Amino acid sequence: MQKTFLACALALSLAGAATPVLAQSKGDWTLGVGVHAVDPKSGNGRLADGTLPVRVDTDVKPTLTFEYFVRDNLGVEVIAAWPFEHDISIAGLGTVGSTKQLPPTVSLQYHFNTKGKVSPFLGAGVNYTTFFSEDTRGALAGSKLKLDDSWGLAAHAGVDFALNERSAIRIDARWIDIDTDVKLDGADLGTVNIDPIVYGAAYVMKF
Repeated sequence: MQKTFLACALALSLAGAATPVLAQSKGDWTLGVGVHAVDPKSGNGRLADGTLPVRVDTDVKPTLTFEYFVRDNLGVEVIAAWPFEHDISIAGLGTVGSTKQLPPTVSLQYHFNTKGKVSPFLGAGVNYTTFFSEDTRGALAGSKLKLDDSWGLAAHAGVDFALNERSAIRIDARWIDIDTDVKLDGADLGTVNIDPIVYGAAYVMKF
């Protein structure tokens, strides 16, 4: 999936040479409608005093972003999404459960070359991830799984490819620090380090 994402970014970069500009000035705001993958890092930690290696799977869902420009080129962005759902596996036991999560993130980001046809940006912010609808199956069927909510930092980078003066295609990726404490039937099992890369594409409209 990551190779496909990079290939699309390259193709759009080449196409950007013939498109109009999407300027972004103080007081503007944008709405982005897209699709993003939450791709947890490989190796998500070990539970039960290091005896159980954990893996959290990737999921893809629709997303919305809202950004308000507090000054020329500098915006405050909020990302929202349809709930992501992840299977949880333990080495030797297979899939033992799943959880849904929402990772709203607020970022302050600077847009470069906003009067050009291709406008990259960088941002940093804070993430809050809430987990819900946890369930268990397989070796843990019938047990009660609980994942604590998480606060963490986030970094964001991307490129806007202008389609006209009011819209663009955005390719972006962000890293989010997501760590959650795990309980099974009320007993503490340890911490899962999800720390995903969230990447995808969106259609961005300026108002």
